[in-house]
Amino acid sequence: MAIAHGWGKTPPSEKFIEGVAKMGFPMPEVFAWAASLSELVGGILLAIGLATRPAAFFIACTMGVAGFVRHASDPFATAEKAFLFLAIAIAFVFIGGGKYALDRRYA
Repeated sequence: MAIAHGWGKTPPSEKFIEGVAKMGFPMPEVFAWAASLSELVGGILLAIGLATRPAAFFIACTMGVAGFVRHASDPFATAEKAFLFLAIAIAFVFIGGGKYALDRRYA
């Protein structure tokens, strides 16, 4: 899912950049790029199990902003997917990619 969402945001559209600006982030274009690349590149890295923990960390940061900032005033059902992805990313941060991940091969 992260890959698909990141693919749709890369490069960030003006609407997405405006949304990031409305959340109060300085340099919204930079943060929009960071969010889209964390989903796209982070999702690819998670899928192949390479740099699993750093990739999951950046995805967790992005999903934390999505859940707690972007959807702060929305009903839980709207923010639920962001919180689910946040929980999964946090799990990968702590447990890593597992025995079949490329991380193990190159560690």
